[in-house]
Amino acid sequence: MASSRVHATAGPGFAAGTAAGLTRIKVAPCGPRYPRAMGELMNIAKFERFFRRAARLDIDKEDLRRYDDFVHQKAYDLLLRGEANANANGRDVIQPSDLPITKGLQESIHAYRRIDDERLDLASILGQLTKLPQLDLAYSEETAAKLPEIVGGLSYALARCFKILYPDLKNPQTQHWGSAYQLFNLLL
Repeated sequence: MASSRVHATAGPGFAAGTAAGLTRIKVAPCGPRYPRAMGELMNIAKFERFFRRAARLDIDKEDLRRYDDFVHQKAYDLLLRGEANANANGRDVIQPSDLPITKGLQESIHAYRRIDDERLDLASILGQLTKLPQLDLAYSEETAAKLPEIVGGLSYALARCFKILYPDLKNPQTQHWGSAYQLFNLLL
């Protein structure tokens, strides 16, 4: 059974095409790695509720911009390592097993699933928010389908990270985000 391959998810700024069993998406040149429109940032109220549920944090629009940058950078980092693993294993497609999902991240993915109920419905928003960067290798459809849930796990881990570093924190400020970025950059 041949596996379908995807280079990026369709959405605003994308044009799709198929050749030789390979699904390719041409990315509009909107940024160095990710095409993004400001209207894509996210449903603010749902993410405010998510951060409140995950770590009792109050976030604002500026926090959501930082969160958007965080999500895209960490997803890129995971996918870049996945590409290296696929190359090392002689494959031309990034499979979910190529992604460096640690035990802690897997537990955060499970915690994210418990928080994301029908009323919150972050999965659909993360699916729209999470854009696959263009890498040298293609993504399997399974990898593309799992990425929003992985980003949900990263989001949960980020929220918990704030509370671990700053137990009394209610509203993250620039320095708190800086510490969280440094910690994630060290680990991912």
